[in-house]
Amino acid sequence: MARTTSRTVAKTAAAGGTRETPVDELARTHRRIQREQDAKDAQAQAAPPSRQGKRAVQAGARAQPSDQTGEKQKKPGREADMKLKPRFMAPDYEGSRKLEGMATIVTGGDSGIGRAVAVLFAREGADVALVYLNEHDDAKATQAAVEAEGRRCILIPGDVRRAAFCDRAVARTVKTFGRLDVLVNNAAFQMHADNLEDISDERMDLTLQTNVGGYMRMARAALPHMKEGASIINTGSRTGLQGSKNLIDYSATKGAIHAFTKALALNVIDRGIRVNAVAPGPVWTPLNPADKTAPDVKKFGKETDFKRVAQPEELSPAYVFLASPVCAGYITGIVLPVTGSVAAI
Repeated sequence: MARTTSRTVAKTAAAGGTRETPVDELARTHRRIQREQDAKDAQAQAAPPSRQGKRAVQAGARAQPSDQTGEKQKKPGREADMKLKPRFMAPDYEGSRKLEGMATIVTGGDSGIGRAVAVLFAREGADVALVYLNEHDDAKATQAAVEAEGRRCILIPGDVRRAAFCDRAVARTVKTFGRLDVLVNNAAFQMHADNLEDISDERMDLTLQTNVGGYMRMARAALPHMKEGASIINTGSRTGLQGSKNLIDYSATKGAIHAFTKALALNVIDRGIRVNAVAPGPVWTPLNPADKTAPDVKKFGKETDFKRVAQPEELSPAYVFLASPVCAGYITGIVLPVTGSVAAI
């Protein structure tokens, strides 16, 4: 007996039969599902506007501020002068000696992400050298927070664009602590511009030499003192992953930092030294009120999937993770996005 297929049944139906074929049934299912969705769409359009999806996402240990003030600061920016103080203490984070006995350097360590990293490094058992420009009050406040965790902290003000300063900063750290285990390159200059033509050579050089040259000079000074198990962590940015139309030179430097991270990781892996980067999204630090207009500061971070800016304490655990040999001993050359959005890479 010849086997009947859906194809032959369909031909029979097309010839005038009334029996529904499997493909007819499937098409009917398609139309039913379409009708059901059309009804839901019509219902949604008729309903009053919903705030669902517009609310800031809270998924951490404690609720974070969902709105920030539209404040403006003079560069380089001082955390002490910010109306809405960034959160850096991470009170729910408990140390577990992940960095016990280590000596660390954090550039841009006076405030923002650098301050939050310094505090958690100390909570994990590390001594911290803070390299910063001239925000002395902020640096002293960070030093007090580190010392409150029971660790030593020294302040080293200066310009990371200068090779001699970078050499002195590393030498002083090693002399004080007797070793150097972790370097966090975090210092940065950022200034928005509507057009590339508005970026002068002076501004371009300042951004490039601070954000890229400073990282390379600090790493070059640090490496001779680093032993197997040491690590370097660079602060990249979502702008280095996605670009930013108003931060052309800054975005270029962050992309370069990501490439520098991977290249240096390959270069020093045989020495047992790891090199990684964190790519933050929008973070509430003095860097942005000292760059953006007040209205832009007020809406800063609303474009993320989290619909809010991050607090520094939400970034600092990523640095601990990458610095700790017990957590990331088999990780090098990565750029870890902490951006508040799904489409980070």
